[in-house]
Amino acid sequence: MTTLSRRTLLATSLALPGIAHAQGGAGRPLRIVVPFPPGGAADITARLVAERMSPLLGQPVLIDNRPGAGGNIAGEAVARSAPDGHTVLLGSPTIFLANKYLYRGGMPFDGISDFSHVSRVSVGTTLMVVRADKPWRTFQDLVADAKRRPGQISAGSSGLGTISHLSLSKMMSAAGIEITHVPYRGLAPSLNDLIAGNVDIIFDGIPAIIPHVREGRLRALAVGSQQRVTYVPGLEQTPGMAELLPGSGMDMEFWYSLSGAAGTPAPVVAALHRATVAAVRQDSYRERLTPLGFTPVWDESPEALLAFIRGQDAMWRELVELSGARLD
Repeated sequence: MTTLSRRTLLATSLALPGIAHAQGGAGRPLRIVVPFPPGGAADITARLVAERMSPLLGQPVLIDNRPGAGGNIAGEAVARSAPDGHTVLLGSPTIFLANKYLYRGGMPFDGISDFSHVSRVSVGTTLMVVRADKPWRTFQDLVADAKRRPGQISAGSSGLGTISHLSLSKMMSAAGIEITHVPYRGLAPSLNDLIAGNVDIIFDGIPAIIPHVREGRLRALAVGSQQRVTYVPGLEQTPGMAELLPGSGMDMEFWYSLSGAAGTPAPVVAALHRATVAAVRQDSYRERLTPLGFTPVWDESPEALLAFIRGQDAMWRELVELSGARLD
């Protein structure tokens, strides 16, 4: 940790001793509810944040994995929790925005009004990969083959309406190609089938995929963001959508944030915001996060995050409608 980071940590620690009392129970743990199983990108992010928030808050920060229903199980648990700042959700745009267009039979919460949004903690994108023994050396090779053989190339995803499915559908529309979508229950089984040769490509979050790229089992063809993610070792030369599909507007950046239940007292939200920002600004957080394909990000205030989420609603609605996905 640099001298500047140590000073930031000390200054923030001195500014936060009242948070546990403001929350209504000194020493009670803060619980971060993660909407996905252990080991994935969301879980890794939450644990890195928790490690750094705990000393700042002077209280334990625990991880509570509650996967299922595209994040709705975890979201509902936090939305219905006591608004005292002891329970927060590691949220994402799919949970707060996309799910209401996916689950048209009804949502158990409103992604905007049922939460006290605190700050984002990381931002990343998706990565398109194929097995290293496939003939496609570039994204253009794959597109050309897909045009010659419509529907004969298969793509695994983490499930209907997930970021991987939305990335795939947006890419197909922009490139004018047809690829057969094979949804799985999570990234792990789709990745296993890709390595086994049962599907041809996946277009999913970077953290679980990048080790296989570095070890030579998989070949990276594209990142889903507009620009290259040159900060990720092994992907410096992998092109982004601005190069590959110019004018398409495709930009599959996704983020994680911390949010408590609506009605959490403003002083508690403010204290959580200070601790969150201080945690994600630490050099050690960046050093652990960036090799996984994410970069730290934070919002200047809870109000700024709320405005940001509202501003992204139309984009995620369009992505869901383009995919044709519907879950009941």
